Amino acid sequence: QVQLVESGGGLVQAGDSLRLSCTISGRTSGRHVTAWFRRAPGKEREFVSAISRDGDNTYYSDSVQGRFTISRDNSANTVYLTMNSLKPEDTAVYYCAARGGAITIVHKTSASYSYWGRGTQVTVSS
Repeated sequence: QVQLVESGGGLVQAGDSLRLSCTISGRTSGRHVTAWFRRAPGKEREFVSAISRDGDNTYYSDSVQGRFTISRDNSANTVYLTMNSLKPEDTAVYYCAARGGAITIVHKTSASYSYWGRGTQVTVSS
């Protein structure tokens, strides 16, 4: 089994930065295609960003492109989401998700991800 644990959320002001972490553990090498999704109050869960197993390829939604950066440290089995220039509309619960260990294709749909963390709350005040 694979477990994902997110951390780093909090309450910040518009324009501030945060870095979320997703630690992957369990019966795994940690080298999964990994993504961040978020769910704002009253809205559907949406794709934020994803990264390939080796970290060479990254993907972003239009709403965060240029402000957020996804990265990974496979030696620490951790994926990061650095969020800059935060806006009130970034307020949401952020979830880390991973695909099966042998899968290399990156998807932006939540149904493609088998493993999920419990989420971490990010609140951006205006």
